[in-house]
Amino acid sequence: MHKRRRVLAFATAGAVICTAGFIPSVSQAAGSGDREEKGSYAETHGLTAEDVKNINALNESALTLGQPGKPPAELPPGAGPSLRPPAVTDDRETPPAEPLDRMPDAYRPYGGRATTVVNNYIRKWQQEYSHRDGKKQQMTEEQREKLSYGCVGVTWVNSGPYPMNKLAFAFFDENKYENDLKNTSPRPGETRAEFEGRIAKDSFDEGKGFKRARDVASIMNKALENAHDEGTYIDNLKTELTNNNDALLHEDSRSNFYSALRNTPSYKERDGGDYDPSKMKAVIYSKHFWSGQDQRGPSDRRKYGDPNAFRPDQGTGLVDMSKDRSIPRSPGKPGESWVNFDYGWFGAQTEADADKTVWTHGDHYHSPNSDLGPMHVYESKFRNWSAGYADFDRGTYMITFIPKNWNTAPAKVKQGWP
Repeated sequence: MHKRRRVLAFATAGAVICTAGFIPSVSQAAGSGDREEKGSYAETHGLTAEDVKNINALNESALTLGQPGKPPAELPPGAGPSLRPPAVTDDRETPPAEPLDRMPDAYRPYGGRATTVVNNYIRKWQQEYSHRDGKKQQMTEEQREKLSYGCVGVTWVNSGPYPMNKLAFAFFDENKYENDLKNTSPRPGETRAEFEGRIAKDSFDEGKGFKRARDVASIMNKALENAHDEGTYIDNLKTELTNNNDALLHEDSRSNFYSALRNTPSYKERDGGDYDPSKMKAVIYSKHFWSGQDQRGPSDRRKYGDPNAFRPDQGTGLVDMSKDRSIPRSPGKPGESWVNFDYGWFGAQTEADADKTVWTHGDHYHSPNSDLGPMHVYESKFRNWSAGYADFDRGTYMITFIPKNWNTAPAKVKQGWP
């Protein structure tokens, strides 16, 4: 299956596409406002404005399906059709089953990324990530249905439930932000809103945000050891936080931090955690998204970013994601079109060097018989993943829990295996 490439029918910001000749350093990718050099998601993946509209609509469809009862995106009173979610053209298809004993082909390497078709990813998943109690499992139809949603599908099939995004971490350099606002000026032709949005984006450091999530996950995993009820887990957690002099110790008992385990569906399942914390482990995934989601706020914030939105708590690193409605960036000029989010699965890799870690994600939903084409799955090194796209100005690192007997989050991930 070959995905056709098309000339874009619209202009996008940032003309340089990330190629083998341009891979930013970890520090550049993680903390630089120049991340837009990677271009828009549509430009990089050869998508038209109609493709982006359908991808965003299907992403919204997955959100509704994965989280029953989730309130719809906030809309201002009397909002016109342009602010309402587009109708879903669901030409998505569930990938067919793959034989359990069929080995995957090697992925195609390209810079800091290795690429394959979704069918081949299913083969690798079955060989490497499907194990339950040491036994390989064939990906079920329900799992392949989840996977078919694209980037969020990859995280969904590995985490079990649809990503809830409640326990999110990031790093924002307040001093850099204030100094840059005071000591630099807007670029030629740049509005004040563009300037403030760019400076805010440049003040986030994804490398440090990822490290914070890893450190917290490590503390949680120590607390889970030998804890056979939630009370013991919470006591262990507070002890570990005290030993590490961690600000999370002072979170309210109703905080997402303390309630994360009990709110994980697989923790309650008989063939999962069965209400035994020692059977669970804390793992990580990531979400890239746009900050300007307040439909009642200034339109410039929706176009160029909201400097005050989705900033982490300076003490704990926690990000309040309650106002995240997966609303995409608004066009700043005629013809622009932006994707609403991107997910990457990390799991529980033990590689200390962030740049050697591997992030698994996808390009778009699986639609092999439409103009959009088949879904591709990527394995990206951290510098490639954290570089993001012009569509996004926030990168958060989430902690969730999966049963220890699942192998969807192994300690070692070999990029482009075999």
